[in-house]
Amino acid sequence: MNSMAGRAPANRIRVVALSPSTAAKIVCQVRNWQISNLELQKILYVAHMVHLGRYGRPLVNETFEAWTYGPVLPSLYRRVAMFGAEPIKNVFYAARVPEGGTERETLEAVARHLASMTPGQLVELTHWPKGAWAKVYQPGVRHIPIPDNLIADEFRARERSAA
Repeated sequence: MNSMAGRAPANRIRVVALSPSTAAKIVCQVRNWQISNLELQKILYVAHMVHLGRYGRPLVNETFEAWTYGPVLPSLYRRVAMFGAEPIKNVFYAARVPEGGTERETLEAVARHLASMTPGQLVELTHWPKGAWAKVYQPGVRHIPIPDNLIADEFRARERSAA
C-alpha cells in the first residue's frame, strides 16, 4: 500500500466514479483477461480503498458488500459469476473506458501491484482484522454494505501500520 499512497498533482483529470463494469474491464485488460471473479473483486476493493484514501472520492459508483470471502460489488458478481474460478471473458462490451484520469491510473497501478498475489492472499488482504470488511461482516448475513468512510479509515490505518 505504502508505495501507492502519494498525493496526486492538482492538474489530474477528474472523472466521476466509474461503473463496476468499466472498472472491471480496465483491471481485466491490465491482467490480460487472466483473472477470476474472486481476484477481480478483491483488486477492485483495494483500488477503491486507495482511491478514497488518495483523492477523497469513490472509485466505483456502487457500494461494496461484506460477503464471506471479502468485499464484493454485487452487480459485478452477478455479471461474471458464470465464469466461476476460471478467467473472466470480455462481457463488458458496453463499458466505456476513459483515456486517462486518476480512476484509471489507480486501477492500473493496483492491478499491477497485486498481480503476484494468489486468490487466497487477496482474500487474506481484504480480511484484515482492522479493516472495513472485518468491522461489518456478520457470518450468515447477506447484503451488509461496507460504508466508504470505513474503507477510507482502513486506508489510513494501513498507512499508519506500514510506516
